[in-house]
Amino acid sequence: MDGSSLEEQSTKEGRLPIEKGFPIERVNEIAAKEGRAKMHYRPIYTMHKWWARRLGCVFRSISLYSLLDDPEKVDVFEPGHENETLAGFSDGDGADFDIESVLEQVDITNPHSLWELYPKDVRVEDKKILDPFMGGGTSLVEASRFGAEVVGNDLNPVAWFVTKKELEAGQTDVEELKDAFERVKQDVSDEILQYYRTPCPHGDHDADVMYNFWAKELDCVSCGHTVPLFKDYRVAQGRYENDDQYNVLCPDCGAITLVDDWQSESSCGECGNGFTPKEGNVSRGGKYNCPDCGQKYAITDAIQEQSGYDTRLYALEYYCEHCDQAGEERSKYKGYKQVDPQDEKLYEEASEAWTSSDELQEYAPTEHIPEGHIPSERNPIFDHGYEDWEDMFTDRQLLCLATLLRSIDEEVADENLKEMLLIGFSDSLMFNSTFSIYNLNANKIEGTFRMNSFVPQTDFVENNLWGTEFGRGTFSNTMEKVFNGVKYASSPTERYISNGETKESEPFTKEIGGDYTLNLGDARTIDFGESEFDAVITDPPYYDNVMYSEVADYFYVWQKLLLEDEYPGFGSDKTPRADSIVTNPFLDKTAEDFESELSQAFGNIHYHLKSEGVLAFTYHHSDSESWGELLESLCETGFEVTATYPISSDLNKFISGEAVSFDIVVVARPIDETEPASWKSLRRDIYRTARRTRTQLEENRELSRGDIGVMEMGACFREYSKHHGKVQRDGEIMTAKEVVQEIYGIIQEASDIGVEDVFIDLLDTSNPSFDDINKLCRGTNATPDDLKDTCLYNQDDGFELGTWDNEKRRAYIEERVNGDGGDHLSDLDKLQFLRYRYEKGQAVQNYVEKWDVDDDLRELAGRLADVTGDDTYTRVLGDRDITSY
Repeated sequence: MDGSSLEEQSTKEGRLPIEKGFPIERVNEIAAKEGRAKMHYRPIYTMHKWWARRLGCVFRSISLYSLLDDPEKVDVFEPGHENETLAGFSDGDGADFDIESVLEQVDITNPHSLWELYPKDVRVEDKKILDPFMGGGTSLVEASRFGAEVVGNDLNPVAWFVTKKELEAGQTDVEELKDAFERVKQDVSDEILQYYRTPCPHGDHDADVMYNFWAKELDCVSCGHTVPLFKDYRVAQGRYENDDQYNVLCPDCGAITLVDDWQSESSCGECGNGFTPKEGNVSRGGKYNCPDCGQKYAITDAIQEQSGYDTRLYALEYYCEHCDQAGEERSKYKGYKQVDPQDEKLYEEASEAWTSSDELQEYAPTEHIPEGHIPSERNPIFDHGYEDWEDMFTDRQLLCLATLLRSIDEEVADENLKEMLLIGFSDSLMFNSTFSIYNLNANKIEGTFRMNSFVPQTDFVENNLWGTEFGRGTFSNTMEKVFNGVKYASSPTERYISNGETKESEPFTKEIGGDYTLNLGDARTIDFGESEFDAVITDPPYYDNVMYSEVADYFYVWQKLLLEDEYPGFGSDKTPRADSIVTNPFLDKTAEDFESELSQAFGNIHYHLKSEGVLAFTYHHSDSESWGELLESLCETGFEVTATYPISSDLNKFISGEAVSFDIVVVARPIDETEPASWKSLRRDIYRTARRTRTQLEENRELSRGDIGVMEMGACFREYSKHHGKVQRDGEIMTAKEVVQEIYGIIQEASDIGVEDVFIDLLDTSNPSFDDINKLCRGTNATPDDLKDTCLYNQDDGFELGTWDNEKRRAYIEERVNGDGGDHLSDLDKLQFLRYRYEKGQAVQNYVEKWDVDDDLRELAGRLADVTGDDTYTRVLGDRDITSY
């Protein structure tokens, strides 16, 4: 090694900015805010649910640092200044903007020069990007904003459709979309809303129903008593009257009454019945407790024995426009009320209308719920009586959903506008099923996939599908999200942080979308052409994190009603299962299968990527084993890892070796050939690389120890990738997993780094100083005093290192050699002593035999020879081939 810094080498090798440095501090700063307010940062991603979707700021940052390489093919526009590039602007110091200089300045110690372009309208020429696992399409949307040609692929048709509409949103006229919505509203809103009316408790008029509250019921297997399945009798907090009180259901008369403490003995304000609201009829073990005879019995067993369950409408939350406009106080125009006969009759009318309409039933799914890991094993919904997708909805929900879907199909002729309305319809399904619950802490409805699974409920909330003035998850306010997404797509803005304050840019003139291609298929078999892409930017699947195919079926069976005659992939009863790259016990797909299939996908990515192209992807990791599996997959398919960056917050546990889950950005390039290396020589390179990376980051950036550890790991991976499959230890080829275990230890166990290690790093430092000693000792079990006491440096006549020929160091060693036989000599003492005797032509063999040379001494000799270029350190031990060290 010549002592040059990592970033200097990266520049010489023509590395992209993302391989030289990445501003994780700035990315995480925005991500923390965007994650809590997606509607404000990037409303396009709230148009429809997709699981484990990465934040837009993460993929924008990856694109910014991956796509900019040739200054001649980059244009930067100031948002709000149409057609004016930054060539006419100046930076904060008054200098003209120079993209070439900005790119050159990026390095591991200061990656922020390019970050100044994050809120700018940046365009690139002649870039073609692939995402073979596009999912919700975030990578493609963000890359398209740079003017790149984007190509996406996914096995799941729901992912394909969601991404398609995101990329078409920028070319959609929001006013035309609103007109289409108005046509549907005129056609069916009144027809739907007639089923969501209730007598107002404060006058002779009707109010709008926001939510209907339902509970399942079973007959006790012992006495036949009807048992309502309430965990407790809370309905909601008393937010319309008093936040410190609770609306509870009286189990005797069914009234909704206010109590001060739902966990203590209370009495009904209507009938005077005494009860404790927290004492429901459902236990945590999934059993009911009969209030009549005391029988406890498994709910799922009772459902199976009784061939299902009954449901009871027990409460409503309402909004009365009449009382609101009359100036009544909030507790009158909004509130919770007991169900009365008119409410029950209205539901019966809806149920009858549904069961008697053959035409409407053509607009509802008829498929059976397919067996799988989630419905059969994780949350066995079949045991709860669910067999068909229709079973997840009440008759009123089916009636209104089918009525709405038919209107979208018949009233809107323009295919794009119809599909945009379908996106809104599909997303609203999350809040319109019997899997929706009421959040008692926030007094709002929660959607079906709050757990990324199907979780059967003993009590649930039926939403007002079309929606009233207030409420969540209705079709009306879901379409507002679609409107906002379309508006954003035509003129996106960027929120960023400047001097601690969040700011928003002016709208960009470059809309989302443009030149794109979407494919429906397996990432392992797609074929767009060899060496076709400049970059692959993606978020591959991770073991069994989410069973996309099984949860996406919930949307798919409704979407296919309008899409099966329009697009391939919507003709089956369910989305693809067997080809999904995921660990799925139900299909006997193991972790080994996942790793093998992901490797095949990486192999296909390698085929499609240009030789000078880059692969950048986000990934979820928890331990050294998963690092090893990933590195093995990449290296076996012809990639070298060039960098890794953390993109989650607190990784401090990383250093302690605990199992920690975190997200990372992995950067890799195709590599033509790897070179043989011994583990001992590679270990020295890895050790120095880790130490140098850590030092540079500690000195120049405000990062946690865990963040630094991840970036050290990436630098070490790069050293290993050059030799994958050809690293020998004791005559055996080491696997990537074995190397990762060693690297993990080097990075984690700072206590293993001692005086000898620090001294070798000093030898490898140009013009070392006392300041270097302080920096290199940081995070080790060595101190500057340890080195001073052993004369490995002195400052008597200026700073001097205690090399083998240094007078003070030599005197220190000889004093110990002439003492008690050398038992307290360090290996470094021994080698420097032998090196001096060899230089003077004095015998060394008797000392070599006396000290019984072991592997540790030989390894240290090799490290000294390597760092100094002086193979005498190995020769004095009788070895001639220094590459064995």
